[in-house]
Amino acid sequence: MAGVIQRKPSWLKITIPGGSGCSRIKKILAEKSLNTVCIEAKCPNIGECFGCGTATFLIMGKTCTRNCRYCSIEKGIPGPLEKNEPEKIASAIGELGLKYAVITSVTRDDLSDGGSSVFVSTIHAINIINPACRVEVLVPDFGKNMDESIAEIIESSPYLINHNIEVARNLFPSLRPMGDYEKSIRLLKTVSNSPIKSKSGLMIGFGENMDDILRTMEDLISAGCEILTIGQYLKSAKENYDVRKYYTPDEFDELRETAMRMGFHSVFSSPLTRSSYRAAETSEMR
Repeated sequence: MAGVIQRKPSWLKITIPGGSGCSRIKKILAEKSLNTVCIEAKCPNIGECFGCGTATFLIMGKTCTRNCRYCSIEKGIPGPLEKNEPEKIASAIGELGLKYAVITSVTRDDLSDGGSSVFVSTIHAINIINPACRVEVLVPDFGKNMDESIAEIIESSPYLINHNIEVARNLFPSLRPMGDYEKSIRLLKTVSNSPIKSKSGLMIGFGENMDDILRTMEDLISAGCEILTIGQYLKSAKENYDVRKYYTPDEFDELRETAMRMGFHSVFSSPLTRSSYRAAETSEMR
């Protein structure tokens, strides 16, 4: 692997959150005591997304039971579920006037169903209060209950199901020690065999080479994955894994062209791309 890279290149300029749109969404989130992955994962696009009045809602608390080495979300023992969270999210979506909403969660290995019932309740609440809003869910692997849990979510009919592969296959053991690459591929294959659109996201910059990236993309397309996002890994906490390589915008463009030739329906590939960035646009682009 390449050595640790210390300085960020010029193309990774990040917008500082601000403006009336940003203040409005923060106010609504605070009033309803809701969490977003935008804040908890320290997303580099938070300024742009909040400024446009959009957010990716984080359900089931903000403490994750997994120990992925690149993630800034708090790790530990989660607290109890909040019973009216689905309705509060649906209400916030209505206040924001969203036509496309993304719902994700921390991984909850402490729950028997991995939290799939909370996803289902949230989808139903949004459909009742905001029937015109399309719902994308970004789901974990649901642990030992994966088959039953993903079947329940498919039955609840979200517009799109996203499950991020996150890192290349060869880096899973070191970066996602509690994850299972083959299980994630199997989950995506299950979604792809359903009427629901399937999506996955890949981060690069951990020390993988181009062949590693291509092999992972081939696994995803073999699983029937339709939509792919590719973004640069950025270290957002001192204890997180170090960046090994900054890919250039041209390299991201080349990866998009390669992915489209492989057969993906939509690909969003750029240094600051994240799995939920411009999600509505990504779900339709070709």
